[in-house]
Amino acid sequence: MARAKCRAICGEMHSGFANLRAALPMNLKAHHPGFKVWAGAQMDIDRVTLIWREQLAASGGPFLFGEPGLADAMYAPVCTRFVTYDAALDPVSAAYRDRIVALPEMKEWKAAALKEPDEVEELEVEF
Repeated sequence: MARAKCRAICGEMHSGFANLRAALPMNLKAHHPGFKVWAGAQMDIDRVTLIWREQLAASGGPFLFGEPGLADAMYAPVCTRFVTYDAALDPVSAAYRDRIVALPEMKEWKAAALKEPDEVEELEVEF
């Protein structure tokens, strides 16, 4: 049952949350305190945090399935978006977000991202 649940919530992260992705684009270099989240994105945020709260309660934490795993990796980019855009979260979800961004692998990822150029010439080509 746990594997099926993990696949389901990973699949939802993989193919869902379009409003969140559009309204809160990935940017590890930025921080927008007090960012105004529009309604469609807020619905996605509410769904993500519901998944987190339910799964943390079911597993007993501290990660979605007790130990760090695939589901936590799938939701890690969302954790960074919540930091970048100062998303208001309930205490359980905020603690989970903070736990994920504090992982050594996440710190390494962010450090590498901060070293990347702001613009990549190959991506600026007009078609």
